[in-house]
Amino acid sequence: MAQHKRGTSGGNIAAVCRALAEPLAEQVGVSIWDVRFVKEGADWFLRVIIDKDEGVTINDCVDLTHLLNPVLDKADPIAQSYCLEVMSPGIERELTRPEHFEAYSGLPVTVTLFRPHENGQREFVGLLLGYGDELVIEDEDEIQWTFSRKDVAAVHAVDLWDQDNGGMTENE
Repeated sequence: MAQHKRGTSGGNIAAVCRALAEPLAEQVGVSIWDVRFVKEGADWFLRVIIDKDEGVTINDCVDLTHLLNPVLDKADPIAQSYCLEVMSPGIERELTRPEHFEAYSGLPVTVTLFRPHENGQREFVGLLLGYGDELVIEDEDEIQWTFSRKDVAAVHAVDLWDQDNGGMTENE
């Protein structure tokens, strides 16, 4: 297992890097959606996920990368080598923070469970009605589902592209 300097965990590294990135993000007109420090295979990645109302462009990612690189180099919050990725959260973005759930309250989400529910399903789609220790959604049949947060693997926003385009999908 990799050793982090000063005993910081991946979550603490992400929090430190988020604090470093937030004022820089404001300078380029974006907000920080999330920051993750993750290991994939043998490699570590610092993922700074940005957002803005009119959508994130590649230039937004490049601009923040150029500002953030020297700040990270100077602060040196990460002991091992890593790859910095600045990216958009995407249309079907993962909701991870309280402000994400607040922003998507009443909107459609996909809830994925670690293990199948008693009905055998692992994935549920519905309007987000409540969040906290329990996550509550209402599906298209107006059935309310309540899940303990510890049982939830991920929550993603639902892409409304189909509804906005008269039911047409990108493949049609």
